[in-house]
Amino acid sequence: MTTAAAGEAALRMGSARGRWVLLTTVLGSGLAMLDATVVNVALGRIGEDLDAGFAGLQWTINAYTLTLAALILLGGSLGDRFGRRRIFVIGVVWFALASLLCGIAPDIDTLIAARGLQGVGGALLTPGSLAIIAASFHAEDRSAAVGAWSGLGGIAAAIGPLVGGWLVEWHWRLVFLVNVPVAVVIVAVAAKHVPESRDPDAAGRLDVLGTALAAGGLGALTFGLTRAGDDGFSAPVLTIVGAGLAALVAFVVVEARSRSPLVPLELFRNAQFSAANVVTFLVYAALGVIFVLLVLQLQVVAGWSPILAGSAMLPVTLIMLAFSSRAGALAQRIGPRLPMTLGPLLSAGGILWLSTVGADASYGVDVLAPVVLFGSGLALMVAPLTATVLDSAEDRHAGIASGVNNAVARTAGLLAVAVVPVAAGIAGADYTDPVAFDDGYGTAMVISAGLMVAGAALAALFIRKPLAAEEDDQRVHVESCTHCGVSGPQLHPSCRSPE
Repeated sequence: MTTAAAGEAALRMGSARGRWVLLTTVLGSGLAMLDATVVNVALGRIGEDLDAGFAGLQWTINAYTLTLAALILLGGSLGDRFGRRRIFVIGVVWFALASLLCGIAPDIDTLIAARGLQGVGGALLTPGSLAIIAASFHAEDRSAAVGAWSGLGGIAAAIGPLVGGWLVEWHWRLVFLVNVPVAVVIVAVAAKHVPESRDPDAAGRLDVLGTALAAGGLGALTFGLTRAGDDGFSAPVLTIVGAGLAALVAFVVVEARSRSPLVPLELFRNAQFSAANVVTFLVYAALGVIFVLLVLQLQVVAGWSPILAGSAMLPVTLIMLAFSSRAGALAQRIGPRLPMTLGPLLSAGGILWLSTVGADASYGVDVLAPVVLFGSGLALMVAPLTATVLDSAEDRHAGIASGVNNAVARTAGLLAVAVVPVAAGIAGADYTDPVAFDDGYGTAMVISAGLMVAGAALAALFIRKPLAAEEDDQRVHVESCTHCGVSGPQLHPSCRSPE
């Protein structure tokens, strides 16, 4: 792990400047994290106000996830080379301007384009938040700083859907416009209190070609699969999907030959690393579908208000905040295989239960109970999954390994939101028809449960190696990193070692 310039990597937790740095990084990462989930609450109102079909709502989610997933590794590399504070601030400003464009968008196409720009800003600021903490705080305080960042971020994740639902009650545009004053505060505090840092050993050229192929391939694949919901798998749709797949194949070829690859393919020679990332893909694909469709189901079919629908998944965040670190400690003692097998199975049971949510849904029986079951499975699984990914990579690749795992999670959600509604028969204006949407929702939930079961099966078969033993102080460090993990796994290796 690299440090800031001499004398600057000595911030202490109790210092005023240390608190300002924490505030800046929590607010910055919170911007990107919340916009990945809170917008789900506003989808119904967005569709009504902009006269958008379901494909437009899919792209309102996917445009953001696409650019974030495709560029997040590049964002980390830019920070290492040109200054983490500099790239972080550029990302915040970019994100704020894109949010302003989202808030004044006159039509769905403009909103989608602005959401894509938001994702670019998110990719620039997200890797920098933890990297700034790791490079700025004294080694003895780094664990506590990361733990505080995680805990405060979890609180933000918990209240985000509630605030988002409240804002939607006024107008959906406020969900985006509220980012602007927050960004102004972040930039002002960062300029005054956050030290600059960079990696003096960062070498090699940026993998621009690899980044372009990844973004182009994911974009074409997502566009084709989303279009299939309205047009079926026609010749033009198949052509677009084929072009996307070809670009992704070219990406693999380029990465294999590059001297400075965006994704070092040697990581995947480790069978456990590969298996853990496949499990990540399956699990987070299911999560992407659930967090979009459940909120719509509660509004369209059950008739709930945006704020009530947005708060439905609140127990998931609270459960993960309370128990994720304990699940990580359990996996450290008994190995990750059992938690990574039982966790997805519990979540699958919760998803199947949620598939019964209908017009007469009650909160306690039809929503709260299955959400608690679903969240318990996630809490059991997510921390061991992230730890397994990091433990399967060499120390020199810990940062890129966690970045790859985060990108895999976001890509899974991106493709699942494009594919699963199509497979379930949701398209066009179905989200305005309670009967049609209810039919598709039930099918989509069954598919999502199947993805969870597949993840559990893969974990049982291929996750064999126990987590490496850590020194006592390092184990305490791991347990202090309580992160939500719903929108994506841990992005930085800080939770592995204090150095």
